[in-house]
Amino acid sequence: MNTDELKRLAEVMDRLRSPGGCPWDAEQTHESLLKYLLEESYEYIEAVESGDREAIKEELGDLLLQVYFHSRIAEEDPTQPFSINDVAASVTKKLISRHPHVFGDVVANTSAEVKQNWDQIKNAEKGRTSPIDGVPLGQPALQLAAKLLHRAEKNKLARPNTNLANSTMADSKDLESDLGEALFTFTAWAVENGIDPEAALRKVALKYAEKIASEKTL
Repeated sequence: MNTDELKRLAEVMDRLRSPGGCPWDAEQTHESLLKYLLEESYEYIEAVESGDREAIKEELGDLLLQVYFHSRIAEEDPTQPFSINDVAASVTKKLISRHPHVFGDVVANTSAEVKQNWDQIKNAEKGRTSPIDGVPLGQPALQLAAKLLHRAEKNKLARPNTNLANSTMADSKDLESDLGEALFTFTAWAVENGIDPEAALRKVALKYAEKIASEKTL
């Protein structure tokens, strides 16, 4: 792999951030860049969904810029500085440690076995003791709810009654489409009644997070 362009990107970022460079770039912080990171992530998702290869390449570049930008800012931290090389070293170490079936003598013949090993290693590395440890509670409510339910299922914890959904979808020929329609209908109902559906689901999801956190440790 030719790393010349990656090195050049680091040099360009350094120049923009250094004295005599760009005033706007020099003013940015980890916090001020968060909205751009989120925006670029959504733009990349849209590019993938559209199948536009040029757009995918461009949006990947924008995401890469965010990584380099944050890493360059991190170099200036007075107490715990780190560089893009440290970031790369960290993720390389993680990939090796969590793929013992590739870089070690562990046997994993299926994706399910790989995922199980990954989760076990990750929990040990992070010192996790609760089913919700590591779940980003600030993510969109629907994603949060799905993640919490996945954690509950994996840890054999109580989950909401799905009988209503099962009966409604029993004869469906396209579960994904019908579910989308149902969610969209509930959203429309919420809007008509002056309810923020995101906030409503978030409240329930956070309450559920508290419930399963108190039920069991990993």
